Amino acid sequence: MRCVFVQFQCAPGKTYEVADAIYDREIVSELYSTSGDYDLLAKIYIPDDQDVGRFINERLDEIPGIQRSLTTMTFNAF
Repeated sequence: MRCVFVQFQCAPGKTYEVADAIYDREIVSELYSTSGDYDLLAKIYIPDDQDVGRFINERLDEIPGIQRSLTTMTFNAF
């Protein structure tokens, strides 16, 4: 499993709806509201045999209310 973090920028007033839709998909390990340029931060474990971009695009980026996302790949833990 590969761990990635995805930040979501939501349309004004849509953050809670987006968060509910993300949870409904049952693919995030953790989901946080954040301050700054993005509204939500999700920790996701993606199976090794899955393409990260396709996985996120097909399962999350199509959620209504998401204006922008930023995916951060992770590597070895120290």
